[in-house]
Amino acid sequence: MNLSDLKGGHAVASCLSLTFMLLLHILDVCMSESHHAECPESCFCSESVDGGLMVRCRDMNLIAVPHSLPNNTRHLYLDNNLLFTIPSDSFIGLPLLFKLDLSHNRLVHLEPGAFRGQADSLSSLDLSFNLLETLDPEAFGDLRAQTNLSHNPWLCDCRLQLAMPQLLLDPSSLAEVLCNTSEPEELGAQGMPFILVATDLDFCAALRRTTDFAMLITMFGWFTMVISYLVYYVRHNQEDAIRHLEYLKSLPNRQGRSGESLTRSTWL
Repeated sequence: MNLSDLKGGHAVASCLSLTFMLLLHILDVCMSESHHAECPESCFCSESVDGGLMVRCRDMNLIAVPHSLPNNTRHLYLDNNLLFTIPSDSFIGLPLLFKLDLSHNRLVHLEPGAFRGQADSLSSLDLSFNLLETLDPEAFGDLRAQTNLSHNPWLCDCRLQLAMPQLLLDPSSLAEVLCNTSEPEELGAQGMPFILVATDLDFCAALRRTTDFAMLITMFGWFTMVISYLVYYVRHNQEDAIRHLEYLKSLPNRQGRSGESLTRSTWL
């Protein structure tokens, strides 16, 4: 084999290598375009710096979570829309979802299982600036994402006090998780950060006291009714007994008078 043959072989190898790299690049571009083709019409998709896709669906007047989101979605922005509720399994097909922004909507309800399937991947959840008043722990399941619940009209009660500790709350948002109302109202929690109120007040204890007091009132009512009935029964039977006793007392006199009348008629 001469030198020219070796050079020719190297040239062919280099050409094949360049061709292979070009094919890989074309394949990568095609895969990227196919992912972008899966992007919902109401959203904009782009490559995320940490892998996967960044899907932006903000300011689209959406009333529901878009269907058929790319399964490699990494960051999903649904803020500044008109979402009222998050149905069950809304994000079930997104195993890589890392950040979810649902802020500045009109959310009033999160259905049980709303974030099902996100326990292992989701790290950041923004629910701020909505209309949430209470939480259902079943909506979050085993979710451990750092959650922002600020700027919602919270009803601070026993249910919320039990639900909050099950979430990993964003520390920077805690001061803005305020009580819009409270139950019972006399606790005076309105306008106070719930994290501070919850450490000083036991809403569940107040509820138990209210329940016990209501039960006591109910039992007292029943007791009063029973006593009233017994008093009526005794009085009614006492009057009958008195009339019966007076009747019995009158019997000897009547018998005596009958005997005297019989004696007189005999003498006559």
